Amino acid sequence: MHYVSWLLLALPFTLLAKGAEDFETEMMRLDETFFQRSFNECDMNYLKQHISNDLVFYHDQSGQQTAELFLKNVEKNICSGSKLKPIRKRSPGSLKNFPLYKNGDLYGAIQHGEHAFYLKQNNEMTLTSTARFTHTWLLNNGSWKLSSALSYDHQSPDSDEKALLETMKKAGVTALGIGVLENGKMKSSNVLGTLNGSVPAPENTLFKVASLTKPIVTLVTLKLVHAGKLSLDESLSKYWVDPDIKDHDWGHLLTPRIILSHESGFDNWRRMSKSGKLTFNYKPGKGFGYSGEGFEYLRKALERKFDQPLEQLAKRYVFEPAGMHDTHFWWDGQVDESRYAHNFDENGDVYPLNKYYEANAAANLITTTRDYTLFMQYIFQQQQLMPELYALMVAKSRKLGKKQYFSLGWEILSGFKNGEYAVLHTGKDPGVNALALFFSKSKNGYVLLMNGDNSLPVMEQVLPRLYLGSELWNRR
Repeated sequence: MHYVSWLLLALPFTLLAKGAEDFETEMMRLDETFFQRSFNECDMNYLKQHISNDLVFYHDQSGQQTAELFLKNVEKNICSGSKLKPIRKRSPGSLKNFPLYKNGDLYGAIQHGEHAFYLKQNNEMTLTSTARFTHTWLLNNGSWKLSSALSYDHQSPDSDEKALLETMKKAGVTALGIGVLENGKMKSSNVLGTLNGSVPAPENTLFKVASLTKPIVTLVTLKLVHAGKLSLDESLSKYWVDPDIKDHDWGHLLTPRIILSHESGFDNWRRMSKSGKLTFNYKPGKGFGYSGEGFEYLRKALERKFDQPLEQLAKRYVFEPAGMHDTHFWWDGQVDESRYAHNFDENGDVYPLNKYYEANAAANLITTTRDYTLFMQYIFQQQQLMPELYALMVAKSRKLGKKQYFSLGWEILSGFKNGEYAVLHTGKDPGVNALALFFSKSKNGYVLLMNGDNSLPVMEQVLPRLYLGSELWNRR
């Protein structure tokens, strides 16, 4: 079925003049309400009443249209009563609004954004295209009317994927996993590309995710606290003291809270210190320093306290309740090498496959896109399961810079549109680039897993299509 995507009509309400926040809110409502009512629900009388009589509509595939021709095309192609109903959805986080003033009075607005079009049949939705739009709205006697509209850069799903695969090829990234969450639920999990440049990557491709191991260990620890088996502020020295610091008075100050907050005082890895041994750079709790050693210290303490390896604790408290059945701390017998995405340097040359056979609480996790997206979904569930600890996990506990904070196990970036703030963690090793991010307010999020060093060209193309991804990219 052929149809013309179009760009919208008008809103019969008076724009409040209380400030930029009200303008943004009203313009968001303008777009959302009327695409729903006119395009998705086909209220033609409403549409006729709220577009300008001299509307000019420019479409990159169907040419220039007047208001009369525009209405005819909508009736013919969008609202014909067919069982295949076109549906429009705006791309999350893409809408930008610009007020127009004359002598200090608001008389109009320009909207710019991206949206996707689907065909709906029997409650099933099939993506047909994506496009960009620019609208000019005029405010007349308290009502908005669409004066001009541009609909352009239409892309089919196949062309989007083809372009992304070409970018991946040029960047030396052969496999890309994308997991998407909306309103706290996993919406999709997909893998593009190949495992090694030739073998197609399956949906259950195994990726090494480096430091994305840490959020797993963070949640394991918090679940133990919630179960009453551990305190955030108890000294870990009761269970483990590293030989390198056994004679140091500060050893007893290390607690789960301090470790998860990266306030241990340790270097990232002890090999980075001048002595090559584990040392304190500052008194625990009195500074910030990202530290894998801290998470390994926590692992050893937990394993001794509970007389169980980290793998068993993670399985009981996170993997099983989250539905994660294909995640591994090391190359155990369940890791299927035939599904592993081999890792590539910035020149596109493959790194030697380095298998490891013991758990590390800070790195080396092997997982699938689906499993890690399910983990993120399980994180959202903690709002109900353990609300106080969830609140601590997403709190802006330590300020690191302008609009940048750290909480228990996660980095936080504030200042996004609509009062959102991003809770995120990255993972980077040779041939590994990974990102897990969620917005606590909207409960939207995503997981990006890549098997190459040169991730930026891929991120630049993928992020703008995700919720507030353009804002995130602009702050890289």
